Amino acid sequence: MNLSRMLAKRAEEGTPIRIGQIGAGKFGTMFLSQVRLTKGMHMTALADLMPSRALERMTGVGWPKEQIDATSIDDALKSGKTFVTDDSMSLINSPEIDVIIEATGDPATGIRLCLAAINAGKHIIMVNVEADALAGPLLARKAAEKGVVYSLAWGDQPALICEQVDWARSCGFEVVSAGKGTRYMPTYHKSTPDTVWEILDQYLNIQDRSHINPKMFNSFIDGTKSGIEMTAVCNATGLHSQKGGLTFPPATRFECAEICKPKSDGGVLETSGVTEVTSSVYRDGSDVPHHLSMGTYVVITSESDYALSCMKEYNCLPDKAGKYGALYRPTHMIGLELGVSVASVVLRGEPTGSPIVFNSDVATTAKRNLKAGDILDGEGGACVWGKQTPAQASLKAGYLPLGLSNDVKLKRDIAEGECLTWSDVEIDTNDQAVKFRREMEAAFSRPNV
Repeated sequence: MNLSRMLAKRAEEGTPIRIGQIGAGKFGTMFLSQVRLTKGMHMTALADLMPSRALERMTGVGWPKEQIDATSIDDALKSGKTFVTDDSMSLINSPEIDVIIEATGDPATGIRLCLAAINAGKHIIMVNVEADALAGPLLARKAAEKGVVYSLAWGDQPALICEQVDWARSCGFEVVSAGKGTRYMPTYHKSTPDTVWEILDQYLNIQDRSHINPKMFNSFIDGTKSGIEMTAVCNATGLHSQKGGLTFPPATRFECAEICKPKSDGGVLETSGVTEVTSSVYRDGSDVPHHLSMGTYVVITSESDYALSCMKEYNCLPDKAGKYGALYRPTHMIGLELGVSVASVVLRGEPTGSPIVFNSDVATTAKRNLKAGDILDGEGGACVWGKQTPAQASLKAGYLPLGLSNDVKLKRDIAEGECLTWSDVEIDTNDQAVKFRREMEAAFSRPNV
């Protein structure tokens, strides 16, 4: 409750948090719009593969040109300006940087940069949830061994869900389910970057498509991003993936407790203690009123009859039987809220969500019939989507993790809907991301009890 005061004190003392950010995409740009307005923070350096684009985006969100013309990190530290570069390692290796924000979105790059930051003694905020879903549990363990903090990104839905789960458990409630909302229809699993606009145009009025990456947006549509984000939640909270994966039941924000409860009590869940994502569209294509497509939720219960009666009395959105209740957050503002992670990590030494177990995985699943010799195009592409799967089931079947499904060749024909395995593709076993993922599988091969 006092992060802002702690930041204000740092500003008064002339010792702001010195931030190094890698990546100036949508999430990173949203944070850039706020960090210059936040007392006690200094965006010391920003690295992007296209520095000119990064500079354009900074000026586009209000940065004065004279504030982003530092000639080096040392100059930025002396002048209070920001240094923009294409050399991400210069940020990581600078002894003056307190925390690294990894916002590239590429899982292999995320693992490489995260490991470099950890080895350099830097706290790391992993905006790159793709990398976290692929190998987050081992990255967090490596960070702890080095005495630095590995954190999910506040403002993104996984971290917000983790906070709701933590709230519930801190109050003595049992967490029945937790998750978010999205727009989903069963046919969306077949969506490709070429067809995604047919769906997006139904509910988004995007006038300028020049800043839109259709492959990235398609990962939100085809179910992949939901699988990735719920995997991050499971691994950071100890919740579990349902055996059949996410079912995306349509639900209003007021129906979470009625719908996202076990089937044995009239809900849709296989069991209690799992993640689920609700849909803002009914299966007939009509819109769900008061949906939760941008929000998050947690469903709770208690063994105390008195607590259950109080939940009903205080309108904790109970189910009809009064056994379950729900708390929801109607929206999330991704990068605009990232300052909470920066402050918490540096000032308190606490992550805003961090993997503690390997309970969930994201299995590479065929969108259509694939042929031997096809080159897969990874997350949001035309070939595969990512299905949330229990980690131990994934390890037992040898499923290919979605984060390693880009630019690899198929060795056999795959039927639509089939989960791919490691043996189905040609994999470079010397690739750093592949080796690190295999190390994580070995380290977390026992099921979490």
